[in-house]
Amino acid sequence: MPEPEKAQAFDPAVELSNGMRQLQRQDEYLTPDYQLRLYQESMGQLLESLAILGGDPERQFLTDLCWSNGLPCAGDVRLYDWQKSGYGIVEPVLFANRTGAIISGHVWATKQGPAKRPLIVITGGSIQATEQMYWWAAQTLAKAGYVVLTTDPQNQGRSDTFGEGADAGEGVPPQFSGNTFYDGTVDALDFMLSTPEKPFCPVLARSGNSHCEKQSRRAKAGLNTAFNPYWQLVDTQRIGLAGHSYGAAGVSYVGQQDARVKAIVAWDNLCNPLGAPSPCQAGFQAPTPVLHVPALGISNDYAGGPIPQPNAKSQASFELSKAGVETGMIVIRGGTHFEYSYLPLSAFSATHRGIDLAAWYTTAWFDKFLKSDPSAESRLLTSRWRQDATDATLDPAGKGNMFSSSTRSRLDLRLKNGARWICEDLRQGCVGLVDADGVSGDYSFLDISTRPESTPQ
Repeated sequence: MPEPEKAQAFDPAVELSNGMRQLQRQDEYLTPDYQLRLYQESMGQLLESLAILGGDPERQFLTDLCWSNGLPCAGDVRLYDWQKSGYGIVEPVLFANRTGAIISGHVWATKQGPAKRPLIVITGGSIQATEQMYWWAAQTLAKAGYVVLTTDPQNQGRSDTFGEGADAGEGVPPQFSGNTFYDGTVDALDFMLSTPEKPFCPVLARSGNSHCEKQSRRAKAGLNTAFNPYWQLVDTQRIGLAGHSYGAAGVSYVGQQDARVKAIVAWDNLCNPLGAPSPCQAGFQAPTPVLHVPALGISNDYAGGPIPQPNAKSQASFELSKAGVETGMIVIRGGTHFEYSYLPLSAFSATHRGIDLAAWYTTAWFDKFLKSDPSAESRLLTSRWRQDATDATLDPAGKGNMFSSSTRSRLDLRLKNGARWICEDLRQGCVGLVDADGVSGDYSFLDISTRPESTPQ
């Protein structure tokens, strides 16, 4: 771990440049065409939510902040109609979690691809973080050959606010106790590993109560999903977790605790499940994890506040390095907490290219540790994000270098040749970074997601 360094002196010009970057994403959705579609889709989502509540009285998500799935809660409407457009396949799913709350989600994959594929479970953030906000990641990963689950965490979107019976209040509200983002991650993983021979049955609630009967009853009635609809595609030995915000804390902890998990990506922010520094938040359960699973954090620059210490974001990553675990922390210049959750409203500011950088490193990380893909190494060692052409046109002051200018980005990897490679400042560059990463042109998650399956890669 590098020696602590003093914070950089405040530079108004740098601060202004970073602040202006946070207005970039709104140029995507403040167009007449996007706004028209957003309102059209939002009205359809509202009517669909009302129809669900009317047709299934046992569902109770009307008290959720984003129950209507409309306007800023709609996510990126460019990603709707994914299967209809021939981009891939997706199935809606419903299942009861360990408290008896009904969880709403989707499973993503492609028609083309290997017979068996790695599995990724995505855990969203808290308060205003519907699953639609993470479809960018689900679709990008599905196109890369993964089976992916996105869900509305309990008390968000179309997932129930409360559990059942004596467990109705367990973990509610989720922001206080964190149960949703720890237990919910495990419940989602359990669901994705269910099969026709072994239908999903949630584990016991923390109270010791079982809500398996509710899941079984609703599945028999055709209301809940009995098992993962794409179970045949899942390679149960190759499982990864990704999460955002409180969900990042959840996957940081569960990923080190659950023996089934082989790789972790945490979007703002990777935390240390063993305690300080940068500890995971409350809500965890025994046994205490052992740091052994490769974990990548992707975070964002300061946003108008005090300039942090250069290594402020990397404390959990340093702890993993000390344990000999491959890790990293990528910090987006001028980025915000909403780089990873697409909310089409100016109040939730974000950069234009941050989401592409996140998609790039997320895919490459899982490709390295779940697929042993030989091309993943060059994609992780790439220098492209130090000289991104698109970002340079948007922010000439940054000259296309997307790594934070105040908080360091790092990687600690074991290379194919067996050597350990550590770079403590990706913005400045390190020996071993490569220009030839095997991907031509500017990278765009949207281009990947919205490419018909019949189109050559």
